[in-house]
Amino acid sequence: MVDKNEISGGAKELGGKVKEGLGKLVGNDSLQAEGLADQAEGKTEKNYGKVKDAVKDTLGSKH
Repeated sequence: MVDKNEISGGAKELGGKVKEGLGKLVGNDSLQAEGLADQAEGKTEKNYGKVKDAVKDTLGSKH
């Protein structure tokens, strides 16, 4: 089962890529930097969700 953090993190990461691309397209360094920050935050949240899933799976298999 996919954790909600994986889903929302993936969405934030994708949104950050779009924002970064738009910033590059229009020459807006601030928007581009914001997109990169969103991507990093999204990756972190997505990885947190993966860790939570792994812990649940590990604990669930031991009981």
